[in-house]
Amino acid sequence: MMTDEKDKCSLDPLGDRHKAAIRDMISYIGDDPDREGLLRTPHRALKSWGELYSGYRGDPEKLLGVTFESESDEMVILKDIELFSCCEHHILPIVGKCHIGYVPYKRIVGISKLARLVDMYSRRLQIQERLTSQIADAIMKYLKPQGCMVVIDAVHYCMRMRGVSKQNSTMMTQAARSLFLDSPAVRAEFLQAIK
Repeated sequence: MMTDEKDKCSLDPLGDRHKAAIRDMISYIGDDPDREGLLRTPHRALKSWGELYSGYRGDPEKLLGVTFESESDEMVILKDIELFSCCEHHILPIVGKCHIGYVPYKRIVGISKLARLVDMYSRRLQIQERLTSQIADAIMKYLKPQGCMVVIDAVHYCMRMRGVSKQNSTMMTQAARSLFLDSPAVRAEFLQAIK
């Protein structure tokens, strides 16, 4: 089968080998990779993975490198940031929302950069605990605020679709840094604001 340049995927430098692996997986689950509906599935899957796992190519320093002077030291909150990830144990979806709060120290960042930071780290094979910490640590390292806190509330399809099959369970993780860790009042203010 011939493909043109636009069909090539950045995750597929050895195209034929990766497509063959996906064909093998299709056979493994009991389907026929040569049936009409599956003929281009290996190509489409690789192209999809290029988007789903694009976070490996992201750079948090680049994302948070452009900041703006601010005289305010009031808490900045961005809540209900949608996130889509895949668990590293079963490669099944994690879907949820991320809430970020930080208290600036002379510099702020455009809020779209915070949403892009969430996308960058979530578009990798992940566990939610690490994802939450990575976001908080990047904010501390590159924005240098007085403190920050990240809360993620998500559904894990490895729990819904297989295994224990618990349909209504969600997982919540928190990462508090500096001021949010040291001051119960600041932490409570943030947690109340994201309710």
